[in-house]
Amino acid sequence: MDLAQLKSEAFATLQGLFSGTIAPHEDAQAQAMHPVGHVTGGADVAAIWHALRRALPDGERRDDIFLAGENHPDPRAKFERFGPLVACMGSYQGTFSAPLFGIPPSHGVVTLRYGEAHYFEDGCLRRSWLIWDIADLLLQVGRWPLAAPLGAPGHWPGPKGGGGVLLDRAGPADALARVFAMHDALLSFDGKSLDSMPMSDWWTENFMYYAGGGIGTTRGLAGFRAHHQIPFLHAFPDRYAIGHFIRIGDGDFAVTGGDVGATHTGEYLGMAPTGRPIKMSVMDFYRFDGDRIAENWLPIDILGLAAQMGVDILARVAHHAGAPRRTL
Repeated sequence: MDLAQLKSEAFATLQGLFSGTIAPHEDAQAQAMHPVGHVTGGADVAAIWHALRRALPDGERRDDIFLAGENHPDPRAKFERFGPLVACMGSYQGTFSAPLFGIPPSHGVVTLRYGEAHYFEDGCLRRSWLIWDIADLLLQVGRWPLAAPLGAPGHWPGPKGGGGVLLDRAGPADALARVFAMHDALLSFDGKSLDSMPMSDWWTENFMYYAGGGIGTTRGLAGFRAHHQIPFLHAFPDRYAIGHFIRIGDGDFAVTGGDVGATHTGEYLGMAPTGRPIKMSVMDFYRFDGDRIAENWLPIDILGLAAQMGVDILARVAHHAGAPRRTL
């Protein structure tokens, strides 16, 4: 299928999936953020969106970035790959009217931001990878039970100048090679000096970094280091990439997504070090200005990360809402 046609058909399908007018394939699967996890079967995949529609009955899906591309190989990945893939970033917006994953409704407007990737076969949705920013939702409704983000909280803007949703065409994947070079720079950390990672070679001067709830937004290399990179490296000094399930480029945009492995040896987001091995599920959406990255959006499964470190964020939310655990 032509990539522009794939984009157009996928855009309509995902809008219909959220509204409940279109169903996934009966054998569909989804890998979703905590507390959902891996789901098999079309009915169970559809139930994820049903839960969201129930929580936001007047909701709408607002895509800020909508891309498609061939899924480039990753030799590190030890799992089945699918392609071509569609990747999208935006928010589900509506009145939070019913509980979602046990989170009490605020009865006010919320924007549940997301990073997603989808695989279609013969026009049907067969695989989905979903990172909905539950941590940011908790911050919006005043239910976040951990330390305040070091970066700035708040709604993510779409790409500067627009242009993130171009359904009538697909661009070249040239940006992807530059992303890989930037990743190599990130992984060149010598364990001692931030200067061992030459990030200024790959980012614009006023680069914007929009990280998931609990982390927050930063600006420029100094802001990125102070509010995200230094706390992250203190907590996870041995971090390493496990493999990407998605590697696509589309014009001035590129997307990667997968798991990062590490050992939790330092405090992070107010959670004391545990010494446990962890995996964090992330996606990265990049916008290039020329040959440098100008904006980077990072959906990340913070609740899943916390659970691996022995912190049940949703249980804390329930406790504060008047439903504490009564048994061990």
